[in-house]
Amino acid sequence: MTPDLGEAYARDGVVRLPGALDTVALAQAEAAWAWSLANPGPLASRIPSKNSDAMFYQDLYNPDVLLGYRAMLETSPIPALLSGLWGGGPCWFMYEQVFLKEGGEARRTPWHQDSSYLAVAGDQLAVAWITFDVCSAADSLEFVPGSHRGRLYNGSRFDVDDDTLPTHPGSSLPVLPDIEAARDQWEIVSFAVQPGDVIVFHPKVLHGGAPTHPGTRRRTLTLRFFGEDAVYDPREGGAGPRVAGFHDRMRAGDLFRHPSFLKLV
Repeated sequence: MTPDLGEAYARDGVVRLPGALDTVALAQAEAAWAWSLANPGPLASRIPSKNSDAMFYQDLYNPDVLLGYRAMLETSPIPALLSGLWGGGPCWFMYEQVFLKEGGEARRTPWHQDSSYLAVAGDQLAVAWITFDVCSAADSLEFVPGSHRGRLYNGSRFDVDDDTLPTHPGSSLPVLPDIEAARDQWEIVSFAVQPGDVIVFHPKVLHGGAPTHPGTRRRTLTLRFFGEDAVYDPREGGAGPRVAGFHDRMRAGDLFRHPSFLKLV
C-alpha cells in the first residue's frame, strides 16, 4: 500500500484498488455473496423502484454470516489492504451487505451516508465495495469526495417519491440535501470497475448508486470493517450493528469492540 493511497483515503474518503482481488479471492467473495442469497437473513428485502418491477434486492446483518464468510474473510487480502490505508494496526470485520439489481430499470440507490445508520466513529472505518459485473463509471457507485470530513446527515428512508425523507424524523441530524436534483452544485466522482477491483470508502462519505437498465445486472458485495481508533457513537433513533446486547452495555466514546467482530489483522 503506497503512502499516496493512504493520503487520498484520508483526504477524499474513497479510493479504487484495481485488481485487488485475484481470481481465487474474487471467486471466494462471489461464493460468499451467493451464500447470502441462498441464506436470506431477517433483514432481506426488495427495495421498490417507481413504475418498474425490476429487482433491487438487498440483505445485511445476517446473524449467521460467519458460517458463509469466515473462510473468505480469513484469506482475503482486503483486511491487510485496509490496515495499510490506515497506516497499520488491526482490522476487524463488522458486517456484510449484498445487493442484486436486474430485470429492468431498477432505481438508483439514494444519496446517503452509511454512518447515519451505524453507532461507530473514527478515521479507521471502511466499506469495501466489490462488484462481480463490469460497471462503467456512469453505472457505478458515486461519491462526494471529502464529505466524510463534513456534517453527518439523517439517513434516507429510500422512499420512492423522495430520497431525502429522513429515517428518523425526530432526530437533530439535518435532512439530506437533494444532491441528485442539484448535481452541478456538488463535486461527484465515480469509477469504472471490473471484477477484481475494490472500491474502498469511509462510511461517512456521501454516496449513491446509479440505476441499472434493461438487459443489465449489478451484483455487489459490501464488507464493513473498522480499526483500532473506532469508538462507539450512538445515533438518535437507534443504529446498527445488530448485535444482541451490544448497545445496552456501550457508552459514547467506548472502544468499539465485541467478540462477534472477527479480528483479521
